[in-house]
Amino acid sequence: MADGIIEQDMLHDGIRGVPPGAGPIPLDDVAAQGWHPAEGAMSLPVLTLDQDAFAGNRALMLRYAAEQGAAIAPHAKTPMAPALAASLVAAGAWGTTVADIRQAAVMLRAGLNRLILANQVGGPGGARRLARLHEAYPRAELYAFVDSPEAVAALDAAWDEARLAPLPVVVEVGAGRAGARDLAAAERVIAAVQASEGRLRLAGVGAYEGAAATADAERTRAAIADLAVVAAEAFGKVRAAVGPQAPLILTAGGSVYFDMIVQHLGPVAAADGKARLVLRSGAIFFHDHGIYRRGLAALDARQGFRLGGEPASASDGFRPALRIWAEVLSRPAPGLAICGMGMRDVSFDQDLPTPLRLHRDGRPLASFARPEEARVMKLNDQHGFLALGADSPVAVGDVIEFGISHPCTCLDRWRMIWGIDGQGRVQAAYPTCFG
Repeated sequence: MADGIIEQDMLHDGIRGVPPGAGPIPLDDVAAQGWHPAEGAMSLPVLTLDQDAFAGNRALMLRYAAEQGAAIAPHAKTPMAPALAASLVAAGAWGTTVADIRQAAVMLRAGLNRLILANQVGGPGGARRLARLHEAYPRAELYAFVDSPEAVAALDAAWDEARLAPLPVVVEVGAGRAGARDLAAAERVIAAVQASEGRLRLAGVGAYEGAAATADAERTRAAIADLAVVAAEAFGKVRAAVGPQAPLILTAGGSVYFDMIVQHLGPVAAADGKARLVLRSGAIFFHDHGIYRRGLAALDARQGFRLGGEPASASDGFRPALRIWAEVLSRPAPGLAICGMGMRDVSFDQDLPTPLRLHRDGRPLASFARPEEARVMKLNDQHGFLALGADSPVAVGDVIEFGISHPCTCLDRWRMIWGIDGQGRVQAAYPTCFG
């Protein structure tokens, strides 16, 4: 190890959360440190993962998928933490989803060998990079999305040049993002794959329904239903091309509309007999106090979440697992507090953070039940501006625990996710690999 360089499996005080002067500390020794975000030793702000909530969300989503006859390959782009992705596979997930070639490399290096690359690779450059990755991991089971003859041609040429085993490709249909827009376009992709002389292998059909969503619930339902029709038709063409015995996947399903995918495409996979419906929900395992809280409320309103054959409450079942902890730095005016948490620390694209609890001297002092008690008005780079009620007890030095909205754009700000127990005590450290 070169001077000044700390390996990723060691903790040191250049990582947010680690107390000043501490380290290097092996990741496996973190629980022995006895750290708690509210007690003053850890450098703030920090991002924590409630491990009990994460485990509960994991068990609930895997149960739901199994009861619906679906598999799940959770999208790893949300945390980009190989240890958390591996925990989902160990608990029963069919595989892992990634968004690009670099993410695939991270997960393959961690030993996760069944991946869906649920995005377009691009042209010859991307295809050659994917081929080089496959050369490094020849035993990987990697499914690549294709939505055009040009994308197929690029992969075909790269696989021909590298002389690799056949690459399973998934014909992507889409609305609002990438993907063949109609059956005729999908048929052109299928024909291009068939012309690859076996270098590429038709492995199924994929889609992402979230890109078809709008602010109008009925229009969203109609758009997703229309997308499912194209996916089902394209799947029929793929099945006809490969014959009745070849195993195929039919994959879609983010963290908000997965019930509609089960409704529309579950029967297609079941009727086929050799196909597997694979959901790709990822953020659901983390949940939040904003966009996904609203998404699950809408899911409950349409009675889309079912357990044991009966409607169940997703809002009650899933629990937000992520928190940002920040110290009150200043009370410069009545009704205002400045916290050491800003845009570099927390997501703000879908909502501002939600103040949850006030801690003083390491102990919870009060909960914020209503927005008029404490509300984040704005963020700048390093600071959060809190509007407070007239009688607020918030004081300089207190630690405030915040809920977040949109895990994907919060987690990518952090090099380390701190896993905590029910008392808030740090039990684990999960490195992230956002690049």
